Amino acid sequence: MGAFSIENARVFDGERLSEPRSVHVVDGLITEEPGADSETVDAAGAVLLPGLIDAHVHISDPEQARTLAHWGVTTALDMGAKDPGVIEATRGVAGGSDVRSAGFPAGPPHGTHIARLGFPESVGISGPDEAEAWVAARVAEGSDYIKVLLEPEIPQQPKPLQPETAAAIVRAAHAAGKKVIAHTTTGRTAEIAVASGVDAFTHTPLGDVLGVEFAREVASRGVIAIPTLSMMNAMATDWPFPVRPPGVSFENCLQSLRNLRAAGVTIVAGTDANTNPATPASPPPGESLHTEFELMGQAGVTPVESLRAATSTAADFFGLADRGRIQPGLRADLVLVDGDPTVDISATRAIRGVWIAGERVR
Repeated sequence: MGAFSIENARVFDGERLSEPRSVHVVDGLITEEPGADSETVDAAGAVLLPGLIDAHVHISDPEQARTLAHWGVTTALDMGAKDPGVIEATRGVAGGSDVRSAGFPAGPPHGTHIARLGFPESVGISGPDEAEAWVAARVAEGSDYIKVLLEPEIPQQPKPLQPETAAAIVRAAHAAGKKVIAHTTTGRTAEIAVASGVDAFTHTPLGDVLGVEFAREVASRGVIAIPTLSMMNAMATDWPFPVRPPGVSFENCLQSLRNLRAAGVTIVAGTDANTNPATPASPPPGESLHTEFELMGQAGVTPVESLRAATSTAADFFGLADRGRIQPGLRADLVLVDGDPTVDISATRAIRGVWIAGERVR
């Protein structure tokens, strides 16, 4: 892999911004000292960030890995893949983002993920007595964490995953050493998720607001929130269903995030980026993480908080101890940007260079 040094860079190390200094890389890792015959990259005062982490994507094409990397997303966390083979192929893409995956998500037989999104019927789960075997199957398939789909009850639609089944999945996953992330799109499903013991929930509701008391409960349990404002804003802007219920508004999502943040809930950045035409909306892989930062700002999240949510905080939650920060011994996943994203978050778009494990990919 060789050695190089990025000199004269203001370094956001995952927590705070430094004065200009040098960062050394040898054989894909950040080091204290430069290596022999180290090449030099002059940052000329630009800001060096840890590689960005998008904590909610859906991979359906291995080429998405390169697109993600182009936008500085050096780690992508897939939250439900209907074809595990695509995930494996993505992991082999040279110059692509490092991808982790939930594999198949847990949902009811004949649920939306099966009927509309093309997941195999075999991954439906009918009740709590099936939870242990279901989780064991995902672990055997290589799932890095477990995803559960908690949908609202809709007349004349298949019954959603029931609370007791969700709780049983959580128990089985935790026994297997896996974290559980819940898909929730309403206040009620978010309440079910938190009561079931999940580690995180993803999405903020368009039709109602996650209230102050609920936000305090989330904080007290140490549950993480992944708001996916990019997806929610796209849906609110171009409603994808035949009937738009009264009260649907992106402002509900922003207010939910304000309440969660005020209560001290840890926020991790994720977009729901995908290229699947069957989904309600398709935030573009990579670019949408920069949109996510800007939308988070509308809810009062500071630029530094947004950067942490896509670097150190995301790495900590998902157990990615080798990345998310710029410090000796960690992977050299790095993004060099013009401007100061700790003041103006839109500067994350002004990318001058991207490195993944020490290899320059942009």
